[in-house]
Amino acid sequence: MQINPSLSVLNAVSPLDGRYASRCDSLRPYLSEAGFMAHRVEVEIAWLIGLSDAGLPEFPAFSADSRKILNNLVINFSEADAEAIKVHERKTNHDVKAVEYWLKDKAAGHPELERASEFIHFACTSEDINNTSHALMLTRTRDQIVLPQLKKLLEALQAIAHAQAAQPLLSRTHGQPATPTTLGKEFANVAARLRDAIAGIAAIVPLAKMNGATGNYNAHLSAYPEVDWPAFSARVLNQLGLKQNIHTIQIEPHDWMAQLFDAIARANTILIDLNRDVWGYISLGYFKQRLKEGEVGSSTMPHKVNPIDFENAEGNLGMANAVLRHLSEKLPISRWQRDLTDSTVLRNLGVALGYCMVAYDSCLRGLGKLEVNAAAIDADLDACWEILAEPVQTIMRRYGVPHPYEKLKELTRGKGITQEALKAFIVTLEVPQDAKDRMLAMTPRSYIGLAQELARKI
Repeated sequence: MQINPSLSVLNAVSPLDGRYASRCDSLRPYLSEAGFMAHRVEVEIAWLIGLSDAGLPEFPAFSADSRKILNNLVINFSEADAEAIKVHERKTNHDVKAVEYWLKDKAAGHPELERASEFIHFACTSEDINNTSHALMLTRTRDQIVLPQLKKLLEALQAIAHAQAAQPLLSRTHGQPATPTTLGKEFANVAARLRDAIAGIAAIVPLAKMNGATGNYNAHLSAYPEVDWPAFSARVLNQLGLKQNIHTIQIEPHDWMAQLFDAIARANTILIDLNRDVWGYISLGYFKQRLKEGEVGSSTMPHKVNPIDFENAEGNLGMANAVLRHLSEKLPISRWQRDLTDSTVLRNLGVALGYCMVAYDSCLRGLGKLEVNAAAIDADLDACWEILAEPVQTIMRRYGVPHPYEKLKELTRGKGITQEALKAFIVTLEVPQDAKDRMLAMTPRSYIGLAQELARKI
């Protein structure tokens, strides 16, 4: 088979750049190769402008025109600029040095910038630029893409929780009928977990370092021993919206990244739990799915409407977590001052978060198609009077009836029981009449405790 070398949906090796490419488009400005280059340019220019403002005798402060030229390189960075950097990289075989040479190309023809060109990348190691770029890339992706999408999911869950707060639901523990709840309360449970997971993701503080080859400002001090380089570095990083990590080796240790990836994986695990439960409820007939004209559920069984969105979400959440967990376990480990394994795996940030985006989108689509089948839910409850053994034996305990658990166990365990049989049992109990009346008035649909109120509180 002859394959066209240009990338397309049909010849992409990864589904993230093939089948699911459109769902990952929002990540490309941040986590693509071009996005990485754009952030490196931003960091190099922030460092250069910071140096111009540091009062160094050989480097006067930039004029407004020079600052505008530099800032426009960040604002207007394009794929053509990224390709120009790649041209340099093919010669240097070093991606950060290629950015430095590209910036010097851009300084050419501007006398003030030309005079300052040797201060581009001054005293920096490549990792000063890369770790700061990665911090910006991840922070912006988290704040502008991941968290908004997770909040959409949270809002969808809250909406179902409120709309279905009063719909009684037969619970299942160990797969067996158990104390009823409401459909809304089940979604509220997930919403509460996801809300807390979102807060955990948002709370992670991104760190960065710009302190030289082994984290000690050696080169900086050799040139300008009078400058307070830690304070200067902190100012540059703070202006980029980042917090300085003071104690590092050549690389920023990536512990904060590991925290972030673990936090996102935790949210994903909650969503896997949701997708599996909804899949089960669809299987029981508790939900129907809105149909789309022309869709096929099976190549041979015309009646099928598969829960494909929830299956797609579950599978892609698993893929995301596999990569996220490798990142969180690998990145904080470096041989001595550093090796390049961190650089290699960091090129897969888009893979991990790309699978997240595909999964979140699928989950939202699935939730949007659900229609509650109240008749099926109610029918299961109406056929399960044995679940009222719990409140009956609890009331018996209150009034000192001997062996209440054992009596209800003998009556109900492992077998169905009719409404009439349960009521006949209740009538024989030696308890106050008001308690007896309360038990006789109970139904599987009414025995929901505070589920409705709890669902509305989320």
